[in-house]
Order: sequence, then structure tokens, then C-alpha cells
Amino acid sequence: MNRSPVTTPRPGRPEGGARPLAAAQQRAARLEALLGDPRDPSNPHSTAALAAADTRGVPPEPTEALLGEAGVGAECVPVAAGGLFTRADLLLAALRPVFRRDLALGLGAAPLAAAAPVWAVGDARQRRRTAQLLLGGGRLAAVPGELAHASALIRGGPSARRVHGGWMLHGRKDLVRDAHRAGAWVVHARTAPGPGRSAFLLEPGLLPADAVRTLPRAPASGLRGTPLSALEFTHCPLPADTLLGRPREGTALALRTFQLDRCLVAGAAVAAAETVLRLAAHTVFAGRDARTVRRRHTALAPLFADLLACDSMAIVALRALSLPAGRTPLTAAALSQVVLDVLRENLEDLIGVMGMHRRTAGSAHAVRDKLVRDLPHASLGHTGTAACHAVIVPQLRGLAAHSWFRGATPPPALFRTGQDLPELKHRLPSAADGGDLLSASLLASAERLSHAPRADGARAVLAALAQAFTGELHELRRRCTALPDVFDPAAVVLSDRFALLQGAAAVLGVWEAQDGTDAFLAEPAWAVLALSRLARRLGLTAPAPPESCVTQVLDELARRGRGDRDCALDGGAPAY
Repeated sequence: MNRSPVTTPRPGRPEGGARPLAAAQQRAARLEALLGDPRDPSNPHSTAALAAADTRGVPPEPTEALLGEAGVGAECVPVAAGGLFTRADLLLAALRPVFRRDLALGLGAAPLAAAAPVWAVGDARQRRRTAQLLLGGGRLAAVPGELAHASALIRGGPSARRVHGGWMLHGRKDLVRDAHRAGAWVVHARTAPGPGRSAFLLEPGLLPADAVRTLPRAPASGLRGTPLSALEFTHCPLPADTLLGRPREGTALALRTFQLDRCLVAGAAVAAAETVLRLAAHTVFAGRDARTVRRRHTALAPLFADLLACDSMAIVALRALSLPAGRTPLTAAALSQVVLDVLRENLEDLIGVMGMHRRTAGSAHAVRDKLVRDLPHASLGHTGTAACHAVIVPQLRGLAAHSWFRGATPPPALFRTGQDLPELKHRLPSAADGGDLLSASLLASAERLSHAPRADGARAVLAALAQAFTGELHELRRRCTALPDVFDPAAVVLSDRFALLQGAAAVLGVWEAQDGTDAFLAEPAWAVLALSRLARRLGLTAPAPPESCVTQVLDELARRGRGDRDCALDGGAPAY
């Protein structure tokens, strides 16, 4: 670990007095300029160069070096420790240029999940050492433990037992990101039967060389350029001061870590998928008039609406982490599940839309193909559907009995992406109270829409959709209340339906929060199209979107595609 404090000013630090979101966007603009035009074949940080490194199965070293020099590690260090981190949604805003180019590269450059246990329960020395490492451009690797829903990517892990003066670590963990390059590891190890796990902050250089082995990675379909390898500990002695927090606190730390990880991966995946849609739109719409676009490329409109919906869900999930009521894993699990499911399906649908346009290393085809490979592995298994079910299913009966139709609505600031929120508190939250932020918001949105003047067909359809979702929540409560005490496979299906309702609530909340600054987002067309598709996933009966909604959404996508503007909620123009 880097033992000298960092004193050199880092590019990208916010100007004094700038509002938090504006400061994060300023850092993103600087980073975008440093990375350069992703379509320029001579640019070492272009999409073609990143795709070529992926094909060779090596890290994109020039781009990694640039990110280190730009000080992106500071984005994961709290302000109190000398860094830039205040909220998770601002981290996403600052690093969007990286995520847009390469999902895996961005997640490797932003080890928020690895660092979170240190900021949550680490002592002053552990926090200081970790801050020095990340501010100095070093890497921090997470060595997660196995949970009940473990996939092949996260199965197994070491165990530790108490010995005189500390602990003895033994066992193996496969597929650790950056294991051989990291200046420190956060290792989650079993320290007692059942859920007894503890977390340790280890510096490889201070461990006995014969007690630790870094093994070569096994071939994998995704994350080809990400250094993944196995770590094997053989009766490795650990000093007592390597323990993070208290013994057996590791499970709570892991759940908190996975919550952050799910939200960040969902937001990063939206940014990466946005690149695919923008490249496709630029290719399809270039040189074509509006009539041709509307006649031949209508299928792009729902994909654009879905992307805006997914961005809404991801940002709401990230912002909820800063609210006391949003610190339970429920919202993160539900929204991240919907985001990743929708994106996976839409990436497949884009193949038909893009047709046989020329495939090159930096083309929409190539970027899409890489994202399809990387997405299932992005978080090393913790954002998978099974992992999300493991969070939601045990809470369904309690939610149905005590929360739905009774809970308080969240503050409007949750959905107003430009409005400030409290800083995210890394410390472990108290036990979840079974509350549900977004179901209460869904009911409130439906109530407001039912009393609003219906000036056009789109708003009438939006109100009908909100009522349909409310009816589904009533039916979900009836079915969840009837669930038995023991596990019932039907609960998994109900969990999926609950997640879709959470997604609908987030979209409605973000649409209602528009202040008119963006005329397109303030109109209901995109929300109607996106919510209609969520209703179809639920099998709900609702009016079809008016043709004017499809036209309006398609025209906006064509405008952004021709202007090479971001196709996510922000809608800004990349600064290259």
C-alpha cells in the first residue's frame, strides 16, 4: 500500500462553490476530454482500442494509466478522508464517460464496493491507509465470501480461526478482480459456523510470501481484459489489527456492499448500453429524413424509452442510498434486477434494428457484443436474479401485511436528480424495518394522475397505466399475504412482479419530478411508452400508447443521434 500521502492536486476536483451535481458533471466533462473521441481510430482510448484489448484478453493499459493519472480513485474516497465521494449517484455522474466506453474498465477504476467496508467500520488507521492507496492511484480488491445464493462466480472462499495474537486464514477464492495488482485486499472469510463471517483489510506485501499464492485466471466468456485470478491462502497469519470492525460483522458488511454494488452496476450498465443505442442511432439516422426514419425505424422508439426508464430506476436506486429509509437492500435489489433484465433483452433486440451495418472494432455491433459478454459478470455474481430474489422473497409477506398501502411516501428530492441529498453514510444501517419507499410513491402518483386534468391522450393513458399498477399491487398483497411460512416457489414469481412495480414507481416519480427544463422529458410520451412495456411484462390490461408517443420519442432519438448527444436522462453532448 502507498505509504506516502498524496499532495499533488488531482485533475477533476470540483471548483469551490459548485453544487454537487454540477461539480460531478464538471469532472465528467474533463474526463471525457482526456479520454478523447471514442470514434477516432488514432485515439488510444477509443472504443476500437478498448475492443482490441478485450479481444487480446489484456487490460487496456494506456486507458488505465490515464484514469490513474486523472485521479479517479478519489471518487471512491469520502470527502472526510481527502477524496471526492459524497453520494453514489454523483459517483455515477462523474464516471459516466468511463462506463460509456467500457463497463468492466469503469467498475475496476471505481472500487466502491471493495472500499465500503473500510469506510463503514474501519478504524482511523485502516481508513487512512485505504485513502492513501486510492488517492495515490493504487488498486483495492474485494475478496467476497460465499452466500446462500452463490453462483459459480462467487462460490467458495477462505475461512479464518482465532490464534494467539490474531487470526489464521486458510482457503481459496476464485475470480478475484485485480488480485495480483492490488495494494490491498478486503477479504470476507468464514470465522464461525452458519452466518459467522468477518472482514479483513490485508496488504499483500506484509503477508508471508509462502502463505499466499495468486493463481492464473481460468478462461471466461466475459471480462476478457479484466485481470481475474484465484487467491489461495495456506495457514496465513493475520495480525489482530487487520480485522475490519467486530468479529462476525462480515455478513452485514457484505449485504451493505452488495447493495452499493447492485446500484452502481445498474447505473454503469445503463451508461454502457446508452453508447450502443447512440452508436446505432447515429448509424441509422445519418442522412435520412424524418419520414424515412418514422417509416423504417419505429422499433428504436421503445428501446429508447426503456433506456430512459432504466436510467430513472438506476438513479433512484443510487439516490435512495442517501436516505435513511432507503438503506435497506430491498430497493437496490428490485430496481437493479429490472434494469439488468430490460437491458439484456434490449441488447438482443438491437441486433434486428442494426441489421447488417458494417462491423468494425468500434461499431455499435462490436460495443454491443462486448457488453453482452461482460454484463453477466460485471459484479461477479452479486447482481444476478437469484441474488435479488434472495433479498426480496423473505420480505414479501411482511411487506404485504405491514407496509403496502400504509407506508409514508418518500421525499420528492428522491426523484429530482438535480436536487441535493444528504451524504451517503457508509456505516452499517440498523436492521431493516420492512418499509418500502417506492410502493407508497406509486400509489401517490396514481392518485395525483387520477385527479389531474387530462389534456391529451398521452396523459390519459399514463393515468390508466398508474391505476393498472395500483391494481396489481392490491393483487400482489393478496397473494403475498397467503404465502406459507416455508419457502414457496410461487414467491419467486411474486418477487419478479414486485420488482417491476418498483420500476414503474421510479419511472413515474422521475417523470413527475421534471421541472420543464427539458421539454421532451417533461412531456409524458417517453414515460407512457416505457410504462406500457412494463405493464406488458406484468400481463396487465392497459390502453396502448398513442401513435403520437412513438413518433415523439423516435423524433427525439433521431435528434440526439444526429447530434451525437447522450441518450440517457441527462441528454448532454459528450465533450469530445
